[in-house]
Amino acid sequence: MPRDAETGGGAGADGKTGAVHRITLGAPRGQGAPALALHCALAHSGAWGGLAERLGDRLAITAPDMPGHGRSAPWTGPGPESFHDQVTAIGAEHLEPGLTLLGHSFGATVALRLAEDHPDKIRRMVLVEPVLFAAARARAPELFEARRAAGRPMIEAVEADDLDRAGRVFTATWGAGRPWDEMGPRARAQIGRQMRIVGETQATLNEDAAGLLAPGRLETCALPVLLVRGETTEPILAEIHAELLARLPEAREVVIPGAGHMAPITHPEEVAAEVRAFLDAT
Repeated sequence: MPRDAETGGGAGADGKTGAVHRITLGAPRGQGAPALALHCALAHSGAWGGLAERLGDRLAITAPDMPGHGRSAPWTGPGPESFHDQVTAIGAEHLEPGLTLLGHSFGATVALRLAEDHPDKIRRMVLVEPVLFAAARARAPELFEARRAAGRPMIEAVEADDLDRAGRVFTATWGAGRPWDEMGPRARAQIGRQMRIVGETQATLNEDAAGLLAPGRLETCALPVLLVRGETTEPILAEIHAELLARLPEAREVVIPGAGHMAPITHPEEVAAEVRAFLDAT
């Protein structure tokens, strides 16, 4: 069960992020290694619950809800900062020496940016399928263009303010397997609102607007990194991982049999076993 749920001030120079809700999971503070967990788009901090239950003797996890997710304040737009900037600033508030950093999907791209910006604060990092599509542009241009084309209907739906259609299209690829028509109206409405966030992140994920792939940036992350990928996930994720493995000095990859993109939620036992082995080795 999550402990010490709290709502604190947000991050961002424009003051638009609002209140950020956080929970703690796993071991009590002081009894486990400090950890920060950043969830994927459309999820919330509780998505780490299954993993935390299985690592509760090892990690004391802080998990914030991104703006517009979970119990954090609604997202009110990028302002001078992008959504990626805002979530990165929230994550930076929790950095401390010896930290274990966990990130999934969009949250994994934020984790990567935090490691590039603050390598002295992070002991090790687990990245589950970071959706930094730009990393595959040169390595697998056909896959990159196919992925961008597949995402275009969602973008067009957001631009047309058809958020229900945008949510239906997006969750068909990146959801946890629950069909759109089986979701209740409240869940569909929430995802619809979040589609504006997903649309705003495309410049960061497809064009690397945050500069995560700039020459020398990944190479500064001289810390142990575990890349986790589901066996049945989108093919472009293997190419993203290949690029990161080629440039991160101490990275290795594991593949979770039978899992897709949502492995931390659908296969927490298998993912936790790999993370535990990584903790033992580092």
